[in-house]
Amino acid sequence: MRKLIFTGVVMTAALFGASNVLDFTLNSIDGKPAPLSQYQGKVVLIVNVASRCGYTPQYEGLEKVYEKYKDKGFVILGFPANNFGGQEPGTNEEIKTFCSSKYSVKFPLYSKISVKGDDIHPLYRFLTDKQANPATGGDIKWNFTKFLVGKDGKVIARFEPAVTPESAEVAAAIEKALQ
Repeated sequence: MRKLIFTGVVMTAALFGASNVLDFTLNSIDGKPAPLSQYQGKVVLIVNVASRCGYTPQYEGLEKVYEKYKDKGFVILGFPANNFGGQEPGTNEEIKTFCSSKYSVKFPLYSKISVKGDDIHPLYRFLTDKQANPATGGDIKWNFTKFLVGKDGKVIARFEPAVTPESAEVAAAIEKALQ
């Protein structure tokens, strides 16, 4: 497997050659390489998060959903991004402190990335690519867009920011994917 460096982030798979989400390695919120392949066989909810957004209280719902399903093979991955209205201006350390102190976040957080524009991170380029993911592709419109990824690393659902993590729609999709 090839490794690429993208703005200081180690990545596995070619930029456009990724076949699924598990082909990527990004840095954890602590700056250490954290391969998404470690979630092989798990259902994953990927969320672009921000600390100063009207949707920021969704951290509470995300943590509740994580606690409810984590022992059943489910994980949430938070990707801080400052693409919308400057609503995630903090450093990785500030983001980590905010999430743990304000919302008791225990699900994995990754280093801040870009989820749209010229500097879009390759993971989000893949997630939003309509050719790779025809049913769920398309530009990220705001913070707290959620992608549900199956045990095989394939994107199976997308939920826009207004859909809360603890909604019946998200719960049903998670439960179906865990079967």
